[in-house]
Amino acid sequence: MNATSLTSILIWLPIAGALLIWLLPLSRYATGSLALLFSLAEVGFWIEQAARFDFSGSGLQMEERAKWFGDLGVSYHVGVYGFSLWLVGLTVVAMAAATGYGFWVGRERSRAYFGLMLLLTGATVGVFEAQDLLVFYAFFEAMLIPLYILIGVWGGARRMEATIKFVIYTMAGSLLMLAAIVAYGLKAGTFDLVDGPTSASRWLFLGFMLAFAIKAPLFPFHGWLPDAYRQAPPEVSAVLSGVIAKAGLYGMLRIAIAKFPDPTSFYRTTVLALAAAALVYGSLLAFRSADFRGVIAYSSLAQSGLIALGLFAGTDLGFDGAVLQMVAHGLISTSLFLIAGAVERRTTTGEFRLLGGMARGRPALATLLMVVGVISLAVPGSASFAGEFLILAGVFQRAWWWSAIGAGAIVLAAMYMLRLISAVLHEARGSTVPDEALDVRPGELGLVVPLVAGLLFLSAWPAGISHHSFFGQSPAATVKSQFK
Repeated sequence: MNATSLTSILIWLPIAGALLIWLLPLSRYATGSLALLFSLAEVGFWIEQAARFDFSGSGLQMEERAKWFGDLGVSYHVGVYGFSLWLVGLTVVAMAAATGYGFWVGRERSRAYFGLMLLLTGATVGVFEAQDLLVFYAFFEAMLIPLYILIGVWGGARRMEATIKFVIYTMAGSLLMLAAIVAYGLKAGTFDLVDGPTSASRWLFLGFMLAFAIKAPLFPFHGWLPDAYRQAPPEVSAVLSGVIAKAGLYGMLRIAIAKFPDPTSFYRTTVLALAAAALVYGSLLAFRSADFRGVIAYSSLAQSGLIALGLFAGTDLGFDGAVLQMVAHGLISTSLFLIAGAVERRTTTGEFRLLGGMARGRPALATLLMVVGVISLAVPGSASFAGEFLILAGVFQRAWWWSAIGAGAIVLAAMYMLRLISAVLHEARGSTVPDEALDVRPGELGLVVPLVAGLLFLSAWPAGISHHSFFGQSPAATVKSQFK
């Protein structure tokens, strides 16, 4: 197999799988099995892509280019950098776990559901691999369509309200980004991200940044987050937090920072202030949240702020830590939402006042939550510690007070995560917790354990992503290679 073809395979294989599932009149079990097979095939092809990637280089690799609209200079141009390769890996692994969860719980309207999950997989991979602005926009919009339907059809009692908020926020951001793309492309004479020049336009920078800030999300553009994360099915919430939010942060890195260096410098203090506000505000809301999903949702807001701090610090350490933290937090939040789903299936609720005492007779559930919770606490030796330490060191190089704000918010993170663990596992048994020991089943373990294994690997060897001593160029060096 040609190495360059792997890039397109990772995009179009799940989309082809979605079309096949929609066309074939299969049973619920057969549909779920076929979707899971496509998802696992995606993981296999990504492993092959990673094995063939030359980590000693810093440029774009495994690229494919074909003219799309010749008069406008638009082409189907895809490829991967070192940092985007890891985000593609996060996507396919998290989506495989989410798809497996949907299969395990037996989602109704299975053909529609699993087809949408596969479409979401292909579109999200396309976002991370696109090297043309219009191709990026096409995948960015295609990524949102299945999310609207998944929340609106399979969500909770207030799913329509959550969907409407999600649509309003994301469509506003998408329209601004489309206007910025058209203006940039017509002025530059090309929409290509690799060949296109940098721009000094502050208005275009703001058009991109608003779209990405909504998707990340950053304060104060997070109004869609609480309802969407609570009302979506647990596996869709896992994807929203673990993967989709990273698409917004990736857009900041790949487009806003790389293509608009002068506006980035001009607005640096403003963005750092918004990122710090998201970090502190999200941490406070997570600490006050009364339910399992609320803590994860607001902690995701806080983590997006922390990652944005690293990105806009503009230092090597900040870039390296931000990319590492994207992958680490993606695995953490995906695992926590799937664990939250397991808790809700056993107790019918995620409210802390009705939970408690679930460690008794449920050793597998308690172990999973403790391991993921401890890693998310950023204890020394964990992947989160490595990512957050690099980010704080990077922003310290910019100004010490940004690092002080980040360190204070990280203390809050330890408090709300310990509160979550205690409320679910160790306090007095709530009224909804059954007496019998309903521990997580082997099928559920098969979904979460690989995510935890990835976290443990990153904890043991964070240099696999963050430092050139293991895989060639660091993310910072790769990012700098994009400036033209």
